[in-house]
Amino acid sequence: MQYRRLGSSGLQISALSFGAWVTFGTQVGRGEARELIAAAWDHGVNFFDNAETYAQGEAERVMGDVIADLRLPRDGYAVSSKVFFGSAADPRPMQKGLSRKHVHDACHAALKRLRVDFLDLYYCHRPDPDTPIAETVAAMDALIRQGKVLYWGTSEWPAAAIREAHKIARAQHMHAPTMEQPQYNLLHRERVELEYAALYAEFGLGTTIWSPLASGLLTGKYNDGVPADSRLAQPGYTWLQRGAFGDAASRRVERARAFTQMAAELGAAPAPLAIAWCLRNPHVSSVILGASRVEQLLQNLEALALAERYDEAVWARIEAATA
Repeated sequence: MQYRRLGSSGLQISALSFGAWVTFGTQVGRGEARELIAAAWDHGVNFFDNAETYAQGEAERVMGDVIADLRLPRDGYAVSSKVFFGSAADPRPMQKGLSRKHVHDACHAALKRLRVDFLDLYYCHRPDPDTPIAETVAAMDALIRQGKVLYWGTSEWPAAAIREAHKIARAQHMHAPTMEQPQYNLLHRERVELEYAALYAEFGLGTTIWSPLASGLLTGKYNDGVPADSRLAQPGYTWLQRGAFGDAASRRVERARAFTQMAAELGAAPAPLAIAWCLRNPHVSSVILGASRVEQLLQNLEALALAERYDEAVWARIEAATA
Protein backbone atom coordinates (compact mmCIF):
# COMPACT_ATOMS: atom_id res chain seq x y z
CA MET A 1 0.00 0.00 0.00
CA GLN A 2 1.03 3.57 -0.61
CA TYR A 3 0.31 6.26 1.99
CA ARG A 4 -0.28 9.95 1.33
CA ARG A 5 -0.70 12.98 3.55
CA LEU A 6 -4.23 14.31 3.83
CA GLY A 7 -3.46 17.62 2.14
CA SER A 8 -1.00 19.60 4.24
CA SER A 9 -1.99 17.80 7.46
CA GLY A 10 0.27 15.23 9.08
CA LEU A 11 -2.29 12.42 8.72
CA GLN A 12 -1.01 9.59 6.53
CA ILE A 13 -3.92 7.79 4.90
CA SER A 14 -3.84 4.90 2.44
CA ALA A 15 -3.91 5.97 -1.20
CA LEU A 16 -6.75 3.47 -1.63
CA SER A 17 -9.45 3.57 1.02
CA PHE A 18 -12.73 1.71 1.50
CA GLY A 19 -16.24 3.19 1.66
CA ALA A 20 -19.69 1.88 2.52
CA TRP A 21 -21.83 3.92 0.12
CA VAL A 22 -24.64 1.93 -1.58
CA THR A 23 -23.26 -1.39 -0.29
CA PHE A 24 -23.28 -1.78 3.51
CA GLY A 25 -26.77 -2.21 4.89
CA THR A 26 -28.28 -2.76 1.43
CA GLN A 27 -26.33 -4.93 -1.02
CA VAL A 28 -23.86 -6.22 1.57
CA GLY A 29 -24.72 -8.02 4.80
CA ARG A 30 -22.69 -8.18 7.96
CA GLY A 31 -20.76 -11.32 7.03
CA GLU A 32 -19.70 -9.97 3.66
CA ALA A 33 -18.88 -6.60 5.22
CA ARG A 34 -16.57 -8.32 7.69
CA GLU A 35 -14.73 -10.10 4.88
CA LEU A 36 -14.38 -6.86 2.91
CA ILE A 37 -13.02 -4.77 5.78
CA ALA A 38 -10.70 -7.59 6.85
CA ALA A 39 -9.33 -7.89 3.30
CA ALA A 40 -8.91 -4.12 3.00
CA TRP A 41 -7.09 -3.93 6.34
CA ASP A 42 -4.85 -6.90 5.45
CA HIS A 43 -3.82 -5.06 2.27
CA GLY A 44 -2.89 -1.86 4.08
CA VAL A 45 -6.09 0.18 3.87
CA ASN A 46 -6.30 2.43 6.93
CA PHE A 47 -9.16 4.80 6.06
CA PHE A 48 -12.81 3.70 6.12
CA ASP A 49 -15.43 6.14 4.82
CA ASN A 50 -19.08 6.43 5.80
CA ALA A 51 -21.98 8.90 6.22
CA GLU A 52 -25.12 9.37 8.28
CA THR A 53 -27.31 8.99 5.21
CA TYR A 54 -25.88 5.69 3.92
CA ALA A 55 -28.70 3.16 4.34
CA GLN A 56 -30.17 5.62 6.88
CA GLY A 57 -27.39 4.96 9.38
CA GLU A 58 -27.30 1.20 8.92
CA ALA A 59 -24.03 1.38 6.95
CA GLU A 60 -22.36 2.99 9.95
CA ARG A 61 -23.81 0.43 12.33
CA VAL A 62 -22.53 -2.45 10.20
CA MET A 63 -19.09 -0.89 9.79
CA GLY A 64 -18.79 -0.10 13.49
CA ASP A 65 -19.84 -3.62 14.46
CA VAL A 66 -17.40 -5.24 12.04
CA ILE A 67 -14.41 -3.08 13.01
CA ALA A 68 -15.08 -3.81 16.68
CA ASP A 69 -15.41 -7.52 15.93
CA LEU A 70 -12.12 -7.54 14.00
CA ARG A 71 -10.48 -5.69 16.91
CA LEU A 72 -8.65 -3.29 14.64
CA PRO A 73 -6.33 -1.07 16.73
CA ARG A 74 -7.96 2.34 17.11
CA ASP A 75 -4.65 4.11 16.62
CA GLY A 76 -4.10 2.31 13.31
CA TYR A 77 -7.11 3.40 11.25
CA ALA A 78 -9.20 6.47 10.46
CA VAL A 79 -12.97 6.43 10.14
CA SER A 80 -15.20 9.17 8.74
CA SER A 81 -18.79 10.28 8.70
CA LYS A 82 -20.65 12.99 6.84
CA VAL A 83 -23.46 15.31 7.86
CA PHE A 84 -26.18 17.02 5.84
CA PHE A 85 -28.84 14.65 4.47
CA GLY A 86 -29.83 13.13 7.81
CA SER A 87 -30.34 9.50 8.71
CA ALA A 88 -34.13 9.50 9.04
CA ALA A 89 -36.23 8.18 6.16
CA ASP A 90 -38.11 11.46 5.96
CA PRO A 91 -36.04 13.92 8.00
CA ARG A 92 -37.73 16.84 9.73
CA PRO A 93 -36.11 20.30 9.48
CA MET A 94 -33.81 19.82 12.50
CA GLN A 95 -32.78 16.34 11.36
CA LYS A 96 -30.84 17.52 8.32
CA GLY A 97 -28.65 20.37 7.11
CA LEU A 98 -25.58 22.03 8.61
CA SER A 99 -27.07 23.94 11.54
CA ARG A 100 -25.12 23.83 14.79
CA LYS A 101 -27.81 21.52 16.20
CA HIS A 102 -27.79 18.96 13.42
CA VAL A 103 -23.99 18.96 13.11
CA HIS A 104 -23.82 18.29 16.87
CA ASP A 105 -26.58 15.66 16.94
CA ALA A 106 -25.38 13.86 13.81
CA CYS A 107 -21.82 13.64 15.11
CA HIS A 108 -22.88 12.01 18.36
CA ALA A 109 -25.22 9.62 16.53
CA ALA A 110 -22.38 8.62 14.19
CA LEU A 111 -20.06 8.01 17.16
CA LYS A 112 -22.62 5.66 18.64
CA ARG A 113 -23.27 3.79 15.39
CA LEU A 114 -19.57 3.48 14.52
CA ARG A 115 -18.72 2.54 18.12
CA VAL A 116 -15.87 5.02 18.46
CA ASP A 117 -15.08 7.89 20.82
CA PHE A 118 -14.15 10.32 18.04
CA LEU A 119 -14.37 10.70 14.26
CA ASP A 120 -11.02 11.06 12.53
CA LEU A 121 -12.61 12.83 9.56
CA TYR A 122 -16.00 14.59 9.50
CA TYR A 123 -17.42 16.07 6.30
CA CYS A 124 -20.17 18.54 5.49
CA HIS A 125 -21.80 16.35 2.86
CA ARG A 126 -23.14 19.22 0.75
CA PRO A 127 -23.33 23.00 1.13
CA ASP A 128 -26.39 24.17 3.06
CA PRO A 129 -28.03 27.30 1.60
CA ASP A 130 -30.17 27.64 4.75
CA THR A 131 -27.28 27.84 7.25
CA PRO A 132 -24.62 30.56 7.39
CA ILE A 133 -21.17 29.12 6.70
CA ALA A 134 -19.96 30.86 9.86
CA GLU A 135 -22.37 28.77 11.96
CA THR A 136 -21.15 25.53 10.41
CA VAL A 137 -17.49 26.47 10.83
CA ALA A 138 -18.13 27.23 14.51
CA ALA A 139 -19.98 23.95 15.00
CA MET A 140 -17.14 21.94 13.49
CA ASP A 141 -14.54 23.89 15.47
CA ALA A 142 -16.43 23.13 18.68
CA LEU A 143 -16.43 19.40 17.94
CA ILE A 144 -12.69 19.46 17.32
CA ARG A 145 -12.05 21.34 20.57
CA GLN A 146 -14.22 18.80 22.41
CA GLY A 147 -12.13 15.94 20.98
CA LYS A 148 -15.10 14.47 19.09
CA VAL A 149 -13.56 15.19 15.63
CA LEU A 150 -9.92 15.43 14.52
CA TYR A 151 -10.22 16.87 10.99
CA TRP A 152 -13.25 18.39 9.29
CA GLY A 153 -13.89 18.96 5.64
CA THR A 154 -16.46 19.35 2.90
CA SER A 155 -17.95 17.25 0.14
CA GLU A 156 -19.01 18.72 -3.20
CA TRP A 157 -18.71 22.30 -1.99
CA PRO A 158 -17.98 25.00 -4.57
CA ALA A 159 -14.52 26.54 -4.31
CA ALA A 160 -16.00 29.90 -3.27
CA ALA A 161 -17.71 28.34 -0.22
CA ILE A 162 -14.53 26.51 0.82
CA ARG A 163 -12.63 29.77 0.52
CA GLU A 164 -15.28 31.54 2.66
CA ALA A 165 -15.00 28.83 5.33
CA HIS A 166 -11.23 29.35 5.48
CA LYS A 167 -11.66 33.13 5.70
CA ILE A 168 -14.07 32.81 8.62
CA ALA A 169 -11.91 30.26 10.42
CA ARG A 170 -8.81 32.37 10.03
CA ALA A 171 -10.54 35.54 11.29
CA GLN A 172 -12.02 33.76 14.32
CA HIS A 173 -8.97 31.59 15.10
CA MET A 174 -10.99 28.45 14.42
CA HIS A 175 -10.10 25.17 12.74
CA ALA A 176 -10.51 25.40 8.96
CA PRO A 177 -11.52 22.53 6.65
CA THR A 178 -8.66 20.18 5.86
CA MET A 179 -10.14 18.14 3.04
CA GLU A 180 -12.82 17.92 0.36
CA GLN A 181 -14.53 14.79 -0.93
CA PRO A 182 -15.46 15.38 -4.59
CA GLN A 183 -16.44 13.03 -7.38
CA TYR A 184 -13.46 12.44 -9.66
CA ASN A 185 -12.99 10.10 -12.60
CA LEU A 186 -12.14 10.11 -16.29
CA LEU A 187 -15.67 11.27 -17.11
CA HIS A 188 -15.93 13.91 -14.36
CA ARG A 189 -12.79 16.02 -13.99
CA GLU A 190 -13.51 19.75 -14.00
CA ARG A 191 -14.06 20.47 -10.31
CA VAL A 192 -10.93 18.67 -9.05
CA GLU A 193 -8.65 19.80 -11.86
CA LEU A 194 -9.92 23.31 -12.56
CA GLU A 195 -12.27 24.72 -9.90
CA TYR A 196 -10.13 23.62 -6.95
CA ALA A 197 -6.77 24.25 -8.67
CA ALA A 198 -5.82 27.27 -6.55
CA LEU A 199 -6.97 25.72 -3.26
CA TYR A 200 -4.32 23.00 -3.06
CA ALA A 201 -1.40 25.38 -2.62
CA GLU A 202 -3.34 28.16 -0.90
CA PHE A 203 -4.99 26.08 1.83
CA GLY A 204 -3.20 22.74 1.60
CA LEU A 205 -6.49 21.13 0.61
CA GLY A 206 -6.54 17.34 0.53
CA THR A 207 -9.07 15.27 -1.42
CA THR A 208 -10.59 11.86 -0.75
CA ILE A 209 -12.32 11.26 -4.05
CA TRP A 210 -15.44 9.17 -4.67
CA SER A 211 -16.82 7.35 -7.72
CA PRO A 212 -13.49 6.65 -9.46
CA LEU A 213 -15.39 4.24 -11.71
CA ALA A 214 -18.14 6.75 -12.60
CA SER A 215 -20.77 4.66 -10.80
CA GLY A 216 -19.54 1.58 -12.66
CA LEU A 217 -19.59 3.00 -16.19
CA LEU A 218 -15.82 2.66 -16.51
CA THR A 219 -15.96 -1.06 -15.69
CA GLY A 220 -17.84 -1.74 -18.93
CA LYS A 221 -20.79 -3.40 -17.18
CA TYR A 222 -23.20 -0.79 -18.58
CA ASN A 223 -21.91 -0.78 -22.16
CA ASP A 224 -25.03 -2.64 -23.31
CA GLY A 225 -27.63 -1.58 -20.75
CA VAL A 226 -28.27 -1.93 -17.01
CA PRO A 227 -27.96 -5.48 -15.60
CA ALA A 228 -30.67 -6.36 -13.08
CA ASP A 229 -28.14 -7.17 -10.34
CA SER A 230 -26.08 -4.01 -10.79
CA ARG A 231 -25.78 -1.02 -8.46
CA LEU A 232 -27.67 1.29 -10.82
CA ALA A 233 -30.60 -1.13 -10.88
CA GLN A 234 -31.04 -1.05 -7.09
CA PRO A 235 -34.40 0.32 -5.82
CA GLY A 236 -34.19 3.98 -4.89
CA TYR A 237 -31.15 4.72 -7.04
CA THR A 238 -32.80 5.94 -10.23
CA TRP A 239 -31.26 9.37 -9.46
CA LEU A 240 -27.83 7.75 -9.52
CA GLN A 241 -28.58 6.13 -12.87
CA ARG A 242 -29.57 9.48 -14.35
CA GLY A 243 -26.37 11.07 -13.12
CA ALA A 244 -24.21 8.19 -14.31
CA PHE A 245 -25.52 8.12 -17.87
CA GLY A 246 -25.94 11.89 -18.20
CA ASP A 247 -27.54 13.53 -21.21
CA ALA A 248 -26.86 12.86 -24.86
CA ALA A 249 -24.37 15.71 -25.10
CA SER A 250 -22.13 14.24 -22.39
CA ARG A 251 -21.61 10.99 -24.38
CA ARG A 252 -20.74 9.22 -21.14
CA VAL A 253 -21.57 5.69 -22.26
CA GLU A 254 -19.77 6.22 -25.57
CA ARG A 255 -16.68 7.50 -23.75
CA ALA A 256 -16.86 4.60 -21.28
CA ARG A 257 -16.94 2.14 -24.17
CA ALA A 258 -13.85 3.81 -25.64
CA PHE A 259 -12.09 3.44 -22.29
CA THR A 260 -12.91 -0.25 -21.90
CA GLN A 261 -11.69 -0.87 -25.44
CA MET A 262 -8.42 0.89 -24.57
CA ALA A 263 -8.10 -1.22 -21.41
CA ALA A 264 -8.55 -4.38 -23.49
CA GLU A 265 -5.81 -3.26 -25.87
CA LEU A 266 -3.49 -2.72 -22.89
CA GLY A 267 -4.38 -6.09 -21.41
CA ALA A 268 -5.63 -4.48 -18.20
CA ALA A 269 -8.92 -4.84 -16.35
CA PRO A 270 -10.84 -1.56 -16.78
CA ALA A 271 -11.74 -1.02 -13.11
CA PRO A 272 -8.20 -0.91 -11.65
CA LEU A 273 -7.00 1.00 -14.72
CA ALA A 274 -9.59 3.74 -14.10
CA ILE A 275 -8.62 3.88 -10.42
CA ALA A 276 -4.92 4.02 -11.37
CA TRP A 277 -5.64 7.08 -13.50
CA CYS A 278 -7.10 8.83 -10.43
CA LEU A 279 -4.07 7.90 -8.33
CA ARG A 280 -1.77 9.71 -10.73
CA ASN A 281 -3.18 13.08 -9.66
CA PRO A 282 -0.89 14.38 -6.89
CA HIS A 283 -3.78 16.32 -5.34
CA VAL A 284 -5.69 13.09 -4.64
CA SER A 285 -4.99 12.05 -1.06
CA SER A 286 -7.04 8.85 -1.30
CA VAL A 287 -9.33 7.09 -3.77
CA ILE A 288 -12.36 5.62 -2.02
CA LEU A 289 -13.17 2.13 -3.27
CA GLY A 290 -16.62 0.61 -3.06
CA ALA A 291 -16.99 -3.14 -3.50
CA SER A 292 -19.65 -5.71 -2.71
CA ARG A 293 -17.35 -8.73 -3.06
CA VAL A 294 -13.81 -9.42 -1.90
CA GLU A 295 -12.85 -10.38 -5.45
CA GLN A 296 -13.84 -6.91 -6.65
CA LEU A 297 -11.84 -5.26 -3.90
CA LEU A 298 -8.71 -7.29 -4.60
CA GLN A 299 -8.91 -6.47 -8.29
CA ASN A 300 -9.32 -2.77 -7.53
CA LEU A 301 -6.25 -2.84 -5.31
CA GLU A 302 -4.23 -3.76 -8.41
CA ALA A 303 -4.53 -0.07 -9.36
CA LEU A 304 -1.43 0.69 -7.30
CA ALA A 305 0.74 -1.39 -9.62
CA LEU A 306 -1.00 -0.17 -12.79
CA ALA A 307 -0.38 3.46 -11.87
CA GLU A 308 3.36 2.77 -12.18
CA ARG A 309 3.22 0.48 -15.20
CA TYR A 310 2.45 2.84 -18.08
CA ASP A 311 4.30 5.88 -19.36
CA GLU A 312 2.85 9.33 -20.05
CA ALA A 313 2.13 8.47 -23.68
CA VAL A 314 -0.23 5.67 -22.66
CA TRP A 315 -2.08 7.84 -20.16
CA ALA A 316 -2.39 10.57 -22.82
CA ARG A 317 -3.99 8.02 -25.17
CA ILE A 318 -6.44 7.00 -22.44
CA GLU A 319 -7.43 10.61 -21.82
CA ALA A 320 -7.81 11.28 -25.55
CA ALA A 321 -10.07 8.24 -25.91
CA THR A 322 -12.41 9.47 -23.17
CA ALA A 323 -12.41 13.18 -24.07
